[in-house]
Amino acid sequence: MNKVPRQKIAQTASRPSAMFLADALGLDFLNSVATPVDTPVDWLDDGDGLLAWLEQAQLAPREALETLRSQAMPRELDSVAAQARSLREWFRGFVRQHKGRPLTSKALDELAPLNRLLERDEGFGRIGVDDHSAASGLAFRKIRRWRSPEALLLPIGEALATFVCEEDFSNVKACEGPACTLLFADHTRGRARRWCSMAICGNRAKQAAHRNRLKLQQ
Repeated sequence: MNKVPRQKIAQTASRPSAMFLADALGLDFLNSVATPVDTPVDWLDDGDGLLAWLEQAQLAPREALETLRSQAMPRELDSVAAQARSLREWFRGFVRQHKGRPLTSKALDELAPLNRLLERDEGFGRIGVDDHSAASGLAFRKIRRWRSPEALLLPIGEALATFVCEEDFSNVKACEGPACTLLFADHTRGRARRWCSMAICGNRAKQAAHRNRLKLQQ
């Protein structure tokens, strides 16, 4: 699971903390629109929502997000959030089409939109200090130039590409909750996971089963 930073950008009562339940960041991106309780929530519904989600997903440093917020033209971040939503729904279609079986190289042509996004990246490598390095105390890191708000799409694209290349699509499942739209990667022993979360849909299913048993006993 992804760890949530202690501080969050633009957190509001109408937009609760994003959910990271999928055990795969690429699927967590798809789950950035969901119905946690009764009311649908889209964590990418505007520019502020996109910034908050990126920070919680640890896909961009807080300093870069704050800089882009301060330099963006009016509604420019909202426009990028709309692009992120379009990317999300395109990728949702791809995942739903291929989930439940291994992905093969035959799917490459379908991934052309994602490759076009990745081609925009201006990342570069740099050697820096790393106190956790047992050898030299140095480490190679990938750095990204955050030249414009559209650069916010690049770490998302990278997360999707990593998911496509490293995840076994046989493990990708849809939650069995009747009204749930969440997807997850089942990495449990025996691949027995059924719910996005036991605290959400799992408990709902238990309560429904309990009510049904009571009805049968009457």
